Amino acid sequence: MGRRWWGPRGSVKPNEGKIRFMKLGVIGAGSWGTTLASLLGKRGHNVRLWVYEPELLASMRSHRVNHLYLPGVKIDESIFLTGDLGEACRGADCLIMAVPSHVYRDVLERMAPNLRGHEVLVSATKGIEAGTLMTMSQVAASVLGEVRYAVLSGPSFAREVCLGLPTAVTIAASSLNLAQRLQEEFSTERFRVYAHDDVLGTELGGAIKNVIAIAAGISDGLGLGLNARAALITRGLSEMIRLGVKMGANPLTFGGLSGVGDLILTCTGDLSRNRTVGLRIAKGESLEQIRKSMLQVAEGVTTTLSLRELARREGVDMPIAEQVYLVLYEAKDPLQAMKDLMNRPLKREIYFHAPFPSL
Repeated sequence: MGRRWWGPRGSVKPNEGKIRFMKLGVIGAGSWGTTLASLLGKRGHNVRLWVYEPELLASMRSHRVNHLYLPGVKIDESIFLTGDLGEACRGADCLIMAVPSHVYRDVLERMAPNLRGHEVLVSATKGIEAGTLMTMSQVAASVLGEVRYAVLSGPSFAREVCLGLPTAVTIAASSLNLAQRLQEEFSTERFRVYAHDDVLGTELGGAIKNVIAIAAGISDGLGLGLNARAALITRGLSEMIRLGVKMGANPLTFGGLSGVGDLILTCTGDLSRNRTVGLRIAKGESLEQIRKSMLQVAEGVTTTLSLRELARREGVDMPIAEQVYLVLYEAKDPLQAMKDLMNRPLKREIYFHAPFPSL
């Protein structure tokens, strides 16, 4: 089946009208997947949303509300809800991955038999795979081979997007032309999308900021003040840039929405699940208690493990990420972790090595 192009009065050839995807599948009905499905449905696309939990699917069909992950927000009537992964994928021009990182590979493997090979895969998942230490684009390549791939990231709480509050994000693809086409399809009057061509840097920013947000939550929970929070955000950004540059990302990416923008939001926003984990750790709760009581995944918890190994593999110093690991997984006292960060050997803040800055 050839690619279809949707214009004002039916099919048109490329460059003869506004290019639009006719069919989109959103894989995963958490808060972000549900939000993106509604956003794109209202945008005029034909959207299918895959819901994993049978009970949730039945409830969503009856009430048009995702009571588990997005209570109180109506799902657009145009969205087709399905529990059949193959049905969500078949015939889609674009598939949006909105599942947690720890099931990303498994879901892709289940999707593979239903793919035709020319779909665009857009990842809205932020994480680093345990064991392989792959980003989600690398996981996709290992499962599907060559695929047209993009990543959507940036400072965006799902509930605020659903409420129509102004939001700006980045969509990155190895082909800037593809990123720009997706930019047109995803943008609305209240959801502004910027195009970029650094997939790796965009993915790393989205994953690392969750770990730093746990540290910021711990700091706030301990009452260490706004100065400390600002320091953690800034030095966390330095860690993000160090690892990204070492792995070949564009350092300027981390100064954008998918880097410092998402970092600020996740470290300071009350809707941040990762910051909430840090706040609760500071109050004496164990990681096991927190995990059992949280309905939605806080990606930073699992990413902390992968990030520590990735930093060691790349030979990159990431002291904040290291202390978060020690607090979460080796029961280090959070206040001692903060003391140890403050009393590391003194060093110069910024220095440069061509061709990229190293902070």
